[in-house]
Amino acid sequence: MNKRLLRPLYTVPYTAWIILFVVAPIALILYYSFFDLTGHFTFDNYKNFFTSVYLKLTISSFWYAFLITLFSLLFAYPTAYFLTKTKHKQLWLLLIIIPSWINLLLKTYAFIGLFGLYGPVNAFLEVMGIGQQQLLFTDFSFVFVSVYIFIPFMILPIFNALDKLNPTLIDASRDLGANAWTTFRRVVWPLTLHGVKSGIQVVFIPALSLFMITRLIAGNKVITLGTAIEQQFLVTQNWGMGSTIAVFLILFMFIIMLITSGSERGTTTNGKIK
Repeated sequence: MNKRLLRPLYTVPYTAWIILFVVAPIALILYYSFFDLTGHFTFDNYKNFFTSVYLKLTISSFWYAFLITLFSLLFAYPTAYFLTKTKHKQLWLLLIIIPSWINLLLKTYAFIGLFGLYGPVNAFLEVMGIGQQQLLFTDFSFVFVSVYIFIPFMILPIFNALDKLNPTLIDASRDLGANAWTTFRRVVWPLTLHGVKSGIQVVFIPALSLFMITRLIAGNKVITLGTAIEQQFLVTQNWGMGSTIAVFLILFMFIIMLITSGSERGTTTNGKIK
């Protein structure tokens, strides 16, 4: 049989997967967002989202997602850069990625023990003469734990971008008299920006919808869109409002993906520089 005739059949599993696990759930969320607690059709959920309560919640979610992404990037970029210069870079990269294989809930509970009043962190602070500190249920603990969890996902795309960077471009910059900072600013950073954008996608988007870490590490002091969705579905049983928040969350994620999308440059393909 002609391969051209079989080619459409190859897309059937992929198409079925997209319809069942992407399109259908989004369609259900959109459908439920137009109903109130009594099951009547309404636009009130969308009106309520633009009240001060949910607008402040949205701003707070973006702020914490921004902080988590920023600190992840600040630590991930130099780490990825030095990894590309090491002798066994793939091994070191694997050691950084391995913690991401551990269950998220287990890592979160581990930090509860570490940051607790009688945990090793407070024991160290007592030895240093600082005394016990309330580390749990604070903005610091929430951002710190979130950065720890997401930083491997920021390092990996940046490492790949740096590792594929054409070294002749750096040599050319130095031959033209550029110093290390100028070379980084004018050559390395622009040519690895696609890796940075990919890292921002895989960190900022899930950080925008965190809910479990906010409960266990930050208590009720940090409320995000993900926490609000959990409360609407599980506590107040208002599926309509929870679906409405989810609709806007999906919209925000789509916009972020559009902003951070970009093509690769600076790599070598068949002897040609992109």
